[in-house]
Amino acid sequence: MAAPARLSYVTPSAGLRWGIVSLLFAASLINYLDRASLSLALPVIGVDLHLDPTQKGLLLSAFFWSYAFMQVPVGLLVDRYPIRWVYAGLFAIWSLACGFTGFVGSLAVFLLLRVLLGIGESVYFPGGTKMVYLLFPPKHRGLPSGLFNSGTRLGFSVGGLFVPWLIGAFGWRMMFLVVGFGSLVWLIPWLLTVPAHANAVAADVPRATLRLPRFDRNLLGICLGFFCFDYFLYLLLTWLPDYLVQARHLTMMRAGIYSALPFLAFGLSEILGGGFADWLIRRGWTETRARKTVVTVGFLAGLLLIPAMFVASGEAAIAFIVGACFVGLSTGNSIAIVQTCAPEQEIAAWSGMQNFAGNLGGIVAPLLTGVLISRTGSYLPGFILASLLLVIGIVPYWWILGELRPRVPHAP
Repeated sequence: MAAPARLSYVTPSAGLRWGIVSLLFAASLINYLDRASLSLALPVIGVDLHLDPTQKGLLLSAFFWSYAFMQVPVGLLVDRYPIRWVYAGLFAIWSLACGFTGFVGSLAVFLLLRVLLGIGESVYFPGGTKMVYLLFPPKHRGLPSGLFNSGTRLGFSVGGLFVPWLIGAFGWRMMFLVVGFGSLVWLIPWLLTVPAHANAVAADVPRATLRLPRFDRNLLGICLGFFCFDYFLYLLLTWLPDYLVQARHLTMMRAGIYSALPFLAFGLSEILGGGFADWLIRRGWTETRARKTVVTVGFLAGLLLIPAMFVASGEAAIAFIVGACFVGLSTGNSIAIVQTCAPEQEIAAWSGMQNFAGNLGGIVAPLLTGVLISRTGSYLPGFILASLLLVIGIVPYWWILGELRPRVPHAP
């Protein structure tokens, strides 16, 4: 029986490969800048639109309704059609949705645009994961995976400085116009750089079909672990600025600056964690041991969010939150785990399933935290819950997810 054919790697020059990764990084940065602009502007928007904490939680959660449920359909599209065009089309949708938010006059319209934003942004994770898979061999995927996804955290970090300044100078409506419509410039280098058929496959490999991936044990472990990770992440993304303003009594400008620091640590640790696991593999560690170990260290770092709730000073709280954001050490490795375990025709589909499961946490975390704040008058229960979920998330990576080894394609 002939050995199964394998997908062809896109192997132009090293410069072009890293250039594409840089564009994925920039898109991820824009992705979170557009996404997090609401969190950073929420104290002002809440006053302007007369929103209570539960309504704030509803608005923060709306993005994830469509973002989560579009992950698998978009992953299937990325596996079947050219990434260049799928990514460009959805990028345009998310940028326009962000820009038109500057014109909203009611909560209902705001919710509609956040849902549209989620549809567009659903391409960044499965699209970026598939592109890195095509560009790099397994032992070198941790670094580019961490690098492209680190833009998401740095996007919030940049936003923490840029968005409050825009709001203070021009108002929250103009902020959305500038951030959203200005992002469309990214499409120019993307269309000029990425090959039209970047995800072309070897001639004897069947074209990917538009069907759900088979749900096996490895995919279950990946999804459960990523749910816990994303719950923690989206708690911080959606509620950290409001926490700093309401509980720590910082001005919105200071809250924006202080919010930037944890996500700067988050982004840098993504690059560090992915690169470190790659280095361990080249030093003789198995991919299974290296990537699971770094994921575990990252998840345990998230426990530092708990002492942040109890210290007296805002500066000490931020220091602990920065330490907790070294959970980012896990991210490049969780992406590389999918690239190794998924059948080669289903990389983006598995990635979409992973991000779908994770973003269920994005739906639950803002809503549940808002309800807990309303009922207890404190941010403490919601923040502690997010940290403890990370510890639980270690379990599926070690006891459900098996050895990291490539899978052959499923028969059509």
